Amino acid sequence: MLADGSIVAIKKSKTMEGDKLDDNELKQFINEVMILSQISHRNVVKLLGYCLETKVPLLVYEFVPNGTLSQLIHEPNEELPLTRKTRLRIAAEIANALSYLHSAAFHPDLSSRHQI
Repeated sequence: MLADGSIVAIKKSKTMEGDKLDDNELKQFINEVMILSQISHRNVVKLLGYCLETKVPLLVYEFVPNGTLSQLIHEPNEELPLTRKTRLRIAAEIANALSYLHSAAFHPDLSSRHQI
């Protein structure tokens, strides 16, 4: 929970666990944060910020209270039965979000603008 009372999700980098980050890893992390901070899509959780004051960098995302997509798909839920039509809609929206992420992440203006 942040000081303003909003609930967030914290993600710890698994690839950077261990000793302190070297300069190259830190630059890579900051570049990735700069790109992720530009992402705005209704099916992608928004990056709110990051923390470099810990041994392993932390990413701060908006909190989604309804669980994960994996839980929705794999765990039966009587309140929200997943019909074939719903599953196809989810798959199409995932494909759309992935397409958006790839086009945003590899956009030359966006990527080069944030090089450190």
